[in-house]
Amino acid sequence: MMRKAESHNVKPFCPFCGADVGPPGYGAQRKLTELPVGKCECGAVYASDATGHNVGAAMVECLVAACHDDWDLAWELVPEDDYLTGRVERYDEVSHQVVPAGTMNGRTVRGVLYFIRLHRELEEIAARSDHRQETGAVRPAGRTEAIEPLIEPRRDPKRRKKRADKQLVKELAAAGDIDALVDYCFDDRRTLRFLQRLLYDPDEAGRYWTAWVIGQVCARVSSREPGPVADLMHRLFEACSDSAATSWGMIETIGCIIAARPDIYGAFTRHLLPFMGDASTQAQVIWALGEIARTSPDFIRKTPFYALLPFLGHEKTEIRGLVVRLMGRIRATEAALQIMGLQNDQSEMTVYEQGRPLRTSVARLAAEAMEMIHSNGDGANE
Repeated sequence: MMRKAESHNVKPFCPFCGADVGPPGYGAQRKLTELPVGKCECGAVYASDATGHNVGAAMVECLVAACHDDWDLAWELVPEDDYLTGRVERYDEVSHQVVPAGTMNGRTVRGVLYFIRLHRELEEIAARSDHRQETGAVRPAGRTEAIEPLIEPRRDPKRRKKRADKQLVKELAAAGDIDALVDYCFDDRRTLRFLQRLLYDPDEAGRYWTAWVIGQVCARVSSREPGPVADLMHRLFEACSDSAATSWGMIETIGCIIAARPDIYGAFTRHLLPFMGDASTQAQVIWALGEIARTSPDFIRKTPFYALLPFLGHEKTEIRGLVVRLMGRIRATEAALQIMGLQNDQSEMTVYEQGRPLRTSVARLAAEAMEMIHSNGDGANE
């Protein structure tokens, strides 16, 4: 999944979840004007325009395919209110590669992969519509209600755009001025890079605060422009994978972004687990998974989370406590007996919630976890 910064050819990837996508293809009964279409594992649908001049047709192909060929539903949907769009430029259909240089074997590459991803509620409606069409049932008339999460208000295209600089972004982040940072992100694409640089902070509390701020900013920016946030996620993973670079704050930030917008970036969750193999990043990974579990426990339960159960007996207090926190948030009845045994562990630790340090103990975290597990009963395993 990780991609180098060099300008060599790369595999096409989904601008929403970052996963590699396969070559688009045609249906069993190809139409005269049909474009090849594919589907990402995150649910996004994409179409290929080899010329780069038929993006409108590609959008229609995507939208109708995402709606399971329900044209009536497709024409009712409103961009951003009902679905997000993205695109990958300089795509070569022949080799199924993105060619940053724009030329390949003497050919000019102008292709575009156009992506559409319905909001979760719309995906369910489209699936039900498809089922009703197969069974002969009729879909009730009427437009879909507005769906969550809220869409960031549209900016006036005639406004005078503001330019960001490192010092300004640093001051806004320290003050937690999310509104101002979101405005700067829409006006100046460098804002997210300036925020990323703030993670190189020797102060642990500063890194966790910055990670939380970035997560909140990205949640709002991605409601209109998910692509720049996906690019940031790639840069963060690349930094984590680079043995010659420090990964300060990177994993924590990934967790905050996913937790804030699991509907778009939830597929990145599974890519955190490989970093458990390095002792220097284990605590950060478990903390990040705990953040995601707070908003979307199902994403954690779809991973091999049970591999973390042995860490409940880890010699480090921080590791034990963070695993307890995680297991409680996913209502892991599988870990109940081990967590019960930690209710007498008075070892103290610091855990970060919403970017701020909170002093607690393993025993207190264990008691909270048991309460969450009991409140859910056996439903967590369903």
